Amino acid sequence: MSAPQSLSLQASDFELFDLPEQFQLDATALTQRWKALQAQTHPDKYVAADAASKRLAMQWSVRVNEAYQRLRQPITRGAYLATLLGHPVNAEDNTAMPAAFLMQQMEWREALDEAQGDVNGLTQLADDTNAAKKTYLQLAELAFDTDKDIPRAVGAIRALMFIERFLKDVNQQLDALTP
Repeated sequence: MSAPQSLSLQASDFELFDLPEQFQLDATALTQRWKALQAQTHPDKYVAADAASKRLAMQWSVRVNEAYQRLRQPITRGAYLATLLGHPVNAEDNTAMPAAFLMQQMEWREALDEAQGDVNGLTQLADDTNAAKKTYLQLAELAFDTDKDIPRAVGAIRALMFIERFLKDVNQQLDALTP
C-alpha cells in the first residue's frame, strides 16, 4: 500500500485533500477527493495483502474518514484551521464570550423556556437562531479568509459552538412536539 500522493499520515487535512488552507471550501471538491482517496485506501482493496499492508490501509482509511468529517462541517473545520494557525479554540477551557453575545444567549434561553410546547414559537426561535448561525459563519469566513484575523475568527467559531448547542436543544423540543 502506498500513501496517497506520497503524503504522510501526519499531513494536514487540507494537504491530504489537496485543498487550500482556508475556511470556505468547495464541498463538491471535498467529497470528490474523499471518494477518490477512499477508492485508493479502502482496506477491502488489500484483503489479499500482507499484514503490514492491511494495517497501513486501515490507518489511511481511518485518517481519510476523520479528515473528511472534520473538514465537511464548518465549525469543526474552523476549529481545526484555527489550531493549525496557532490559535486553538479551547472551548472546553475558555468559556468567556463578549457581553452582547452572552445577553443574546440569555434571551434565547428565556425564549426557549417560554416556547415550550409551542411549535410556532419554537419554529420562530429556530429560524432566528439559524439566521444568527448564518451571520457567524459569514463572520468566520471573512475573518479567516479575507482579513486573516484569526483571533476574531476563533471568536466566531466559539460563538457558533454555543449556537449549535442551543439549536440542538430547540430541535429536540420541536422533535418531541411533531410526530
